[in-house]
Amino acid sequence: MQQQSLDSIFDEFINKESIFQNKDVLSTNYNPNDLPHRNEEVRSVASLLAPSLKGHRPSNLFVYGKTGTGKSAVIKHITNRLKEKGEENGTEVKIVYLNCKLRKIADTEYRLIAQLTRKFGRDVPSTGLPTEEVYERFFGVLDEKKRILILILDEIDSLVEKTGDEFLYNLTRINEELERSKLSLVGISNNLSFTKDLDPRVKSSLSEEEILFSPYNASQLKDILQNRAEEAFCEESIEQGVVTKCAALAAQEHGDARRAIDLLRVSGELAERSDSEKVRPEHVDMAENEIDRNKVIEVVESQPRQSQAVLWSIINLFEERDDMVQTGEVHSLYEKVCRSSGLEPLTQRRVSDLISELDMLGIIQANVTSKGRYGRTRLIKPAVSTNVKNQVKNLLKERYYFG
Repeated sequence: MQQQSLDSIFDEFINKESIFQNKDVLSTNYNPNDLPHRNEEVRSVASLLAPSLKGHRPSNLFVYGKTGTGKSAVIKHITNRLKEKGEENGTEVKIVYLNCKLRKIADTEYRLIAQLTRKFGRDVPSTGLPTEEVYERFFGVLDEKKRILILILDEIDSLVEKTGDEFLYNLTRINEELERSKLSLVGISNNLSFTKDLDPRVKSSLSEEEILFSPYNASQLKDILQNRAEEAFCEESIEQGVVTKCAALAAQEHGDARRAIDLLRVSGELAERSDSEKVRPEHVDMAENEIDRNKVIEVVESQPRQSQAVLWSIINLFEERDDMVQTGEVHSLYEKVCRSSGLEPLTQRRVSDLISELDMLGIIQANVTSKGRYGRTRLIKPAVSTNVKNQVKNLLKERYYFG
């Protein structure tokens, strides 16, 4: 019986006419041929990397800007064509792209260099060798013949946060040891102040050239979405106003094109799931709630247990009085939560720091207010919808046994 029920669900989906004609266009891995409103950035990056086509090492490049501003898309678009152009001209330009946020690939210096070595077909064990030997293997395989290597480290700040910046210094000095090959680094980061904390030696070598990607405005996001929508959806399957609404909502989130595209994709999925023949503006509202919920849940799950205990305390105090709460009250309840959960309570000052971090993540809202001669305090409340707040509370209760 259960198999028949499943088959009927699958058969219904197979036989149903989809509103999508190419859903992959709305995926994060899709590399478009056209990048609206990034012509200036494309020209700048291409000009900086062009010397590799004559066998010259391009300057190291550091690209930064907020999430969803097209940094990775522009770099991939240019380097893919650069590699093809090199093949046409008889110059080997090898492109290696690594996402430094991926675990077991670039979360330690050893794994990073081992992964780079494997990109050249040389096997390296996952653990066990001295890091210096892994470097030697990488240098050896890289220098086997004349070529230019452009190494793209996306989310480079994430790797530096985990391992420090010594590996960057080693990579920026590698050309002093190479005889045939030459290496150029392209770092990509969402953290606008990332280079400020680097060792001065690393900073001067890494940031030979810098390019800032500014956020998109609502009009630019609309153009980007319109192009994607025409490729992704069947004709006349989107109501007027859907693309504009997705663009406007994403523009509020610092001009994040990735969020705009996610909104459009999820809106289409929700419309299809509800057997609607068209994507309508109300599907965008539903998509925004679903994306926000998933994002908040993901962030909460990644927080240390101490931060989760603080968040649990804030949610419960807020629900108890249906009003903003103060730092001292949060700390008092937090201490009780720690005792019942086997955690060692932190000081009120440290809890205050955790509250600031949760505020920065957008999970709570903490406003400083004056109490006259009694000084200043913070008034705190959840910054998410009631539905998402309840899901966070249930997650913390069931998974971490707070209560």
